[in-house]
Amino acid sequence: MDFYGYINDVQLDLPEEISADYPFDIPTIRNFKKLTFHPKVTYLIGENGMGKSTLLEAIAVNLGFNAEGGSKNFNFDTQSTHSSLHDYLKISKGVHKMRDGFFLRSESFYNLASEIDERDSDPEGGERIIDSYGGKSLHHQSHGESFWALFMNRFGGSGLYILDEPESALSITRQMAMLAQIDKLVNRRSQFIIATHSPIILAYPDATIYQMSPEGINKVKYKETDTYQLYKGFLDNPEQMTSILLDD
Repeated sequence: MDFYGYINDVQLDLPEEISADYPFDIPTIRNFKKLTFHPKVTYLIGENGMGKSTLLEAIAVNLGFNAEGGSKNFNFDTQSTHSSLHDYLKISKGVHKMRDGFFLRSESFYNLASEIDERDSDPEGGERIIDSYGGKSLHHQSHGESFWALFMNRFGGSGLYILDEPESALSITRQMAMLAQIDKLVNRRSQFIIATHSPIILAYPDATIYQMSPEGINKVKYKETDTYQLYKGFLDNPEQMTSILLDD
C-alpha cells in the first residue's frame, strides 16, 4: 500500500461567539480555515507573532502529544500555558496508524530533559528512558548535542514528527545533516510538520510550505519565501546590507 501520511489536513471550527483573547486575537489564527499536509514534509514559516508555534502546539495537543513536548507517553505539566486552540481543530487522519511520534519544541526542551532524568531516577521505573535518546542525560550535553542526540536516536521512523524551530540549537553543518536525516526518516514512512526560520531546514524538496502573515496563510514555493529571499539578499551583498542596517 502506498504511503499517504498519517494526517491529511486540519480545519479550524470556531463558534461565532468565540473570545477575542489569545490566541484568537492573532489574525492568522482566527482567519484560517483549512491546511492540507504533505505526506512527507510540511513547513510553517513567517515572522514572530504570526502564530506558527501556537498552531503547531494545538495540532500536537489535539493529536494527544504533551504540550511541553515528547511522545504521547509524556504527560508532565511544568507550567500550563498552552492555549485552547486545540479544542477547535478537526484533524483528518490517514489510513495508516503511526508507530512512533514526537513533538519537539525548543522552548520547553529543558523541561523534557528534566522529566526524563526524573523518571529514570525511579528505581522501580523499568527500562531507562534515556537509552532511547543515546544513553547520556540530555542535561549532560550541550544544547546542540542534546537536540542532535534526540533527533538521531529517538526518531525511529513510521511516525509523525512535529518540530518547532529545531534549528535553534543546531549549527549550520548540523542543520544540513538534519535535512539528510529527515530524508532517511521520510523513506521509513515518516511524516514531518516543521515550524522554522532556517532556509536550510526549509529546503527539503517537494515539500509544502505555508507562509503565515497578517494577510493569512498562503502556500509558497521555496525561493518565493521571505526566509529564502532575505537570507539570499544579505549573503549576496553583506557589505551593502550592513551599511544600510548600521547607518545612523
